[in-house]
Order: sequence, then structure tokens, then C-alpha cells
Amino acid sequence: MSDIFQKIAGLSPEKLKLLAQKLNQKKGDSLSTRLIVSQSQKTHTFPLSFSQQRLWFLDQLEPGNPAFNICQFMHLSGSLNVAALEESFKEVVKRHEALRTTFTIVDGQPLQVICPASIFKLKVVNLQALPLDKRDAEVLCLANQECQKSFDLTKDYLLRVTLLQLSEIEHVLLLSIHHIAADAWSIGILIREITTLYENFSRGYPSPLPELPIQYADFAVWQRQYLQEEKLKTLLNYWQHKLGGQLPILELPTDVPRPTLQTFNGARQCLILSKTFSEQLKALYQREGVTLFMILIAAFKTLLYWYTGQEDIVIGTDIANRNQLETKELIGFFVNQLVLRTNLSGNPSFRELLERVREVTLEAYSYQDLPFDKLVDALNPVRHLSRPPLFQVKLILENTQAPALKLSNLTIKSLAVEKKTTQLDLLWEITETEQGIVAALEYNTDLFYAATIAQMLKHFETLLQQVIAKPTARLNELIELLAAVDKQAEVIQNKKTKAEYKHKFKTIKRQILDTIAETENAQ
Repeated sequence: MSDIFQKIAGLSPEKLKLLAQKLNQKKGDSLSTRLIVSQSQKTHTFPLSFSQQRLWFLDQLEPGNPAFNICQFMHLSGSLNVAALEESFKEVVKRHEALRTTFTIVDGQPLQVICPASIFKLKVVNLQALPLDKRDAEVLCLANQECQKSFDLTKDYLLRVTLLQLSEIEHVLLLSIHHIAADAWSIGILIREITTLYENFSRGYPSPLPELPIQYADFAVWQRQYLQEEKLKTLLNYWQHKLGGQLPILELPTDVPRPTLQTFNGARQCLILSKTFSEQLKALYQREGVTLFMILIAAFKTLLYWYTGQEDIVIGTDIANRNQLETKELIGFFVNQLVLRTNLSGNPSFRELLERVREVTLEAYSYQDLPFDKLVDALNPVRHLSRPPLFQVKLILENTQAPALKLSNLTIKSLAVEKKTTQLDLLWEITETEQGIVAALEYNTDLFYAATIAQMLKHFETLLQQVIAKPTARLNELIELLAAVDKQAEVIQNKKTKAEYKHKFKTIKRQILDTIAETENAQ
């Protein structure tokens, strides 16, 4: 492998995206030189960004859908300065207008309305009077309620913070943000700023954070100015060429017939790949001159090929969409969705499939500026009320973990609460951690049983093991191996079930005989 491919192989998906942008700049693309500026005469009302407009439209169809809630729950042990914590959140809300934005309609068009920062207040719920056994149950109940609680986009702040007081030295922090105001990157910014502000406010110092050069509404105005006819035409031409015609619908075999209207009931299961396994994957993508993301996409599409028999596979992924320097430290909804379409025909080897995936992925990064809703409008696919447009499954790789909240004199642990909602049929969220790779699979519970998803995770792990061992294997060979492993597991499970049944039968038989003996002795 040449030096250049070795260097490319070591780049993360985000760095590959930046590389593609820089190569485009060599050809005259001036995106990075176009600065976003603060509007000199602000009014408090602004157009929506394209991403916001998509979520606003979905909220019009189903107001208050909790599937778009981003929730973080934390258990705090130690001496908490409640006043400093409240002031910290107030300062973050003051700094980031996206968190205090509501939405209205003027002349048939949705607009952002920036609200005053002074309204925000930390809600405190005192649970100290509850017995210990009931207290823990109440915490879980309130956390679940927070996950399901809707936001009214016409009047609510888009950040809710509730502090549950369990004792003098024990609290639980419930944090919810509507997706229209934030994304995963934003959560990292929020946690870093709360950490910094709390440390200063608890000591009586002022905020050390510099003033933000722009606000999210400035980005929304800039985005609409930037995507004018010529730029928009270039982007649309690429995506229409890539996705035009009859876009295939992924026909996943479901456990339950698909409802006529899309539902958002969800659950999640996790697969943890060991550190050794993760290192083997790393060695594989470095040898093949691709990224971990590309390996995962290729494996996932191979799995979908097995499940559906379809050779034209379309899935989605997310891109941070923070190409401008001014957006790096700004809370807001910047993330864009990319559509990745790969042809698996011809029974290629996994290595050949990787080449196809690499080409598709790098091109998608180069043309990522087209907002997803603009793409949907341009393609105008046949709408199905039972499923989202363009793709029904998504894979996301989080190659940087969100920072942990760290406050003086406090021990903080994440509190796991099941979200119970989903926006898609399947959503793979894969994270690189120090312990290894964690694959979380969020699924629609109105389509799939938990046992099916557990099997899907096992299939994914088995498939990765196979491609590590033999990346030159052709797709049909990989599928045959998967089917054989699956059959073997079924045989083992059947034997186990039979053994358990025999044991249970013997136990019941013995109980009956003992009861008969006791009856005879009594007579």
C-alpha cells in the first residue's frame, strides 16, 4: 500500500470529510472562506435553518413527539451548590439563543423567535421525605416521564433541567433538550460549559467564557444565503444522479406486519466488542486503506443483503455539518443526514465492497452541504406513511466520546434510563471507547421482537469476525458461513431446550411421586 493510502486509512470519518473539502477548495470551492457574520440589526425573528425546518414540519404532523427528545440523566453524590448550578444553566441559556427559541408562523412561513434569557429557572423536586425503597422507584418514574414529556415548540424553552433532591448530599439531574435546538456535538459543548461555569460561580468568580461571535439564527440566515441557485444546482445535480430513478425501499423481514402509519415506539440493545476484537478491526481497516466507519458500513450492508436479498442497499448516516469555524462552539441543530447507496451486485469480495463503500462515502462527504429536506423535496419520492423517506435504517459512528460532567466535591455517574422511542426501523449507534467498540441498536418495537434484535447483534459480530479472518471472501461465501453458524446455534439451542425440558419433566414427575407417597402415608 502506498504512503498516501496509509495516511488516508488512519483518518477518522470527520477528517476524511475535511480532506474532501480541502480538495474541493483546490478546485475553487470557497466554502471555508465564507464567514458567518452576526446580523447587525437583529429583530428577534429569523428564518429556520433547513434542519430545523424538517423537524418543525414533522412536529406539525405529530405535535410534541418525544422521539426528538435528547435526554441526559446523572446521579450526583457530594456537596452540591444548587445556586451555582442554576446560575450555570442560566448563563448557558443566555449564551446560546437556540436554547431559548420558539417557533411561530408568519404569512404561512415558520420563523424562529428569540426569547429573553431571564425566564429560565432550575426546577427542584424534593424527594427526601420518601422511604428509601420508594425513593429509587420515584426517581426512575420521573426520569421515564421526562423522556416521554413533549415540548411545545410555540412557547417552551427547548432546554428543561430538573434537580431531584434525594438527601443533603445526593441528587439526580434530569436534562432534556429538543433535537431542533441541539445535536450530539451540542451536548459536549453544554457539558464543558456547565463544568467551567459551575467551578467559577461556586467560588464567586464571573464567567470566563468568551462572547460567542454568532448565534444559531445567524447560521440559519447564512445557510439560506449560501445555498443560492448555482451552489444548490451543483449539489442537487450530484445527488439526483446518485439517487435518481426508482429508489429502492429496504424490505426488512419484520416480526410484526408494518403498521399503516409510522410509529415511534422503540427500545435498545447493546453489543460490546472486546478491546482485542476492536484492535483487530483497526488492523483490518488500516491494511485495507479505509476507515472504521467504512468497514462497519460494508459489514452492515452485507448483513442487510442477507436479510433482504436486495443488491441495491440504501442507508443513512449523520454528518456534523460544522464546516465553519464560527459554529464549532455553538449549541444548535447543525447535523445533516447523508444517504449512502451501494450496489452489491456481482457477488463481490468484501474487499471489493469496501472499495465501493469508500467511493460512495468520500463523494457523500464532498457533497454534504445539501440539506436533507432539500434532497427529499428534489427527489420527491413516493411517500409511504408507514416509513420515513429515502431510508429506514441508519448507522452512526461516534468516534469521539462526549465529555463527562465533572464538578468539584461531587461524584457523578450517568443514570441509564430507557428512551422507549425511535425515529427509524433500525438505528445503529457505534462508539469507540477505551474498553472497546460499543454497538447500540435502537429498533422499532412495533416491528421487531427483542429476541430478533439480539440475534441481529450476534450476526453482526459474527460477520465482523469473518471479514477480519478473510477479507477476500465473497459476499455469498460470508452469507453461507453466517447461515451455517446460525444453524449450528439453533441446533445447540434446541438441544439445550430439550435438556431443560427433560430436567423440568423429571422434577415435576418427582414432585408428583412424592405427593402420592405423602398421601398414601397419610392414609
